[in-house]
Amino acid sequence: MIDLPLKIDYSGKVVVVTGAGGLICGAMARAFAQSGAKVAALDLNEDAVKKLADELTSEGFVCKGYKANVLELDSLEAVHKAVHADLGPCDILVNGAGGNNPRATTDNEYQHEAKEGGKSFFDLDPSGVDFVFKLNFQGTLLPTQVFAKDMVEKKSGNILNVSSMNAYTPLTKIPAYSAAKAGISNFTQWLATHFAGTGIRCNAIAPGFLVSAQNRALLFSEDGTPTPRSAKILKGTPMNRFVDSSELLGGTLFLCDDRSASAITGVVLPIDCGFAAYSGV
Repeated sequence: MIDLPLKIDYSGKVVVVTGAGGLICGAMARAFAQSGAKVAALDLNEDAVKKLADELTSEGFVCKGYKANVLELDSLEAVHKAVHADLGPCDILVNGAGGNNPRATTDNEYQHEAKEGGKSFFDLDPSGVDFVFKLNFQGTLLPTQVFAKDMVEKKSGNILNVSSMNAYTPLTKIPAYSAAKAGISNFTQWLATHFAGTGIRCNAIAPGFLVSAQNRALLFSEDGTPTPRSAKILKGTPMNRFVDSSELLGGTLFLCDDRSASAITGVVLPIDCGFAAYSGV
């Protein structure tokens, strides 16, 4: 059980969460389940979502785990069919699948600091860059194409995308991820406009800096001490701390609630301890 920041009743709603095998989206799936929703937890890591579903089921909630590849339309169509049979048509879609890849990351923040034998901007692997764009952008577009059909038929529904601080101002070393997340923010606005006449709202959250399995090596040394990059991040964060994954749940539950956020669509909500608001001076 987690302590929910908002008490919103999602009973009767079917919520599909992609990337639910990870820390952030797993917590989102749990929050919706504890709020009464029937949750479909999707991830390429089938063991992770099956474990999550088993835990929630044992606690008296409704959750089913499904193996899904957000980059393969056939996989998503098959899962959509299974979710429809098990839980019903989708009311809320959380597009949480995404991430970076070392092949699309430079070793140095600035080109003049590049060292021989290291990976500079000119050494970025095109296939790695392509993978990051596909994982983040197409990994949001394809699930929306599949599951938003249910919402169009019902003339109601919510889509929540996961953007990033990188979308506001790109971070050094991760050009592909920054650009891809900027695309997610733009796509969120596009979807909000495109679906405005169908009763569907589309918004996004932009998490600040969290410590996760994906970025731990960038933020902490092997001995657990903060890296220079951590120090720079915290110096640029007015609250002088990292965001906890639990702090994303209030914004998530709020934006997906048709009573609380009925007139809110096309927004990207920063949840970042003030990072986006600070100029550095």
